[in-house]
Amino acid sequence: MPLLFPGFPLNGTLKTLNEIGFEYILTTNKVKPVYYNPITSPFPNKMLNLFSLNQEKKDNGGSRPGKKNASAAQLRITKDVNELELPRTCKVDFPNEDDLLNFKLKINPDEGFYRHGQFTFSFKIGEQYPHEPPKVKCEQKIYHPNIDLEGNVCLNILREDWKPVLTINSVVYGLQYLFLEPNPDDPLNKEAAVELQGNRRLFESNVQKTMKGGNLNGVYFDRVVR
Repeated sequence: MPLLFPGFPLNGTLKTLNEIGFEYILTTNKVKPVYYNPITSPFPNKMLNLFSLNQEKKDNGGSRPGKKNASAAQLRITKDVNELELPRTCKVDFPNEDDLLNFKLKINPDEGFYRHGQFTFSFKIGEQYPHEPPKVKCEQKIYHPNIDLEGNVCLNILREDWKPVLTINSVVYGLQYLFLEPNPDDPLNKEAAVELQGNRRLFESNVQKTMKGGNLNGVYFDRVVR
């Protein structure tokens, strides 16, 4: 019988620990992800109710002095992370496990022009999330019609098509799709877009060259080949 997050409703359902691979423990005002292997590792002996803070406030007659409540952005990103269902080619990394507002996504395409590469994107969640999209940048300099040399990403759901109902999972799949089907009709790197439209074989050759850390037209690109 899998353990449940006690008292943590997500769209009317409860998530099991072994469905998502980690538990959340609420310490003071923050949710801390504690990673473990749900197959080989035993469940913790004790889990704190995620709403125990509310009871603590009642017992103490209000909020602790000097302590800040979790923001709407923090609560929403916690829910998004909890519900992540990553494709096999993607992995999320939290450099600071206490900070869910800043993290990295690694994409390892296994098909298409960018197969055998490893691409890292930084995510920064602002205080207006989910009413504003996350800020996403590619950390490597790559040759791609929809990613410029500074790492800015042209993805519709990160711009005009963003809606608060969209999640981090939506962005992950959108980024993955850019590597499977680059879009030359909405480019940030116009040179790459023109080449993709006019000569796919040359475009593929230049992608493979730049992924190995080569120079193209006087620009040095980062090595991203696994």
